Amino acid sequence: MTRTLILTRHAKSSWDNPILDDHARPLNKRGRKSASAIAKWLRTHGWVPDEVLSSTSTRTRETWDRMAMTARHVQFRDALYMAGPDQMIRQLFDAKGQTVLMLGHNPGIAQLAHQLVRDAPTHPRFLDYPTCATTVMEFDVTSWAEVQWHRGKVLGFAIPRELLQ
Repeated sequence: MTRTLILTRHAKSSWDNPILDDHARPLNKRGRKSASAIAKWLRTHGWVPDEVLSSTSTRTRETWDRMAMTARHVQFRDALYMAGPDQMIRQLFDAKGQTVLMLGHNPGIAQLAHQLVRDAPTHPRFLDYPTCATTVMEFDVTSWAEVQWHRGKVLGFAIPRELLQ
């Protein structure tokens, strides 16, 4: 049996209000378009999550909202706000869905992607994982608790800028 993991960094956020707390920053116009573009790309390939694990920040919540996808279980967790890869994988171990979308922040989401994949995609932006970058990977496991570093088979990687051209 396999499980599919979708790792998405939040879309581009606004810096218009310099006194706004980081956790409360919303998406900007480009970010809203990017979230929609990534969702369209995921749907086109049949990668639709049945479970979502997301940071509680405004920009990750809005990214999920703008993706306009549905999932049976959507959880916003404080533990994923600015989390590192070790904390993120521990959150993943609790997941129950066949296809899980995890929405997070850099540098943690990029580090998690790098540590989970067996062979990194050749895309030049995989290393810096720009806003709304998304990696889809598959694991040959029966539960998320069995996931190990460097075992994910990459099914796809995309950045919104290329999808919007």
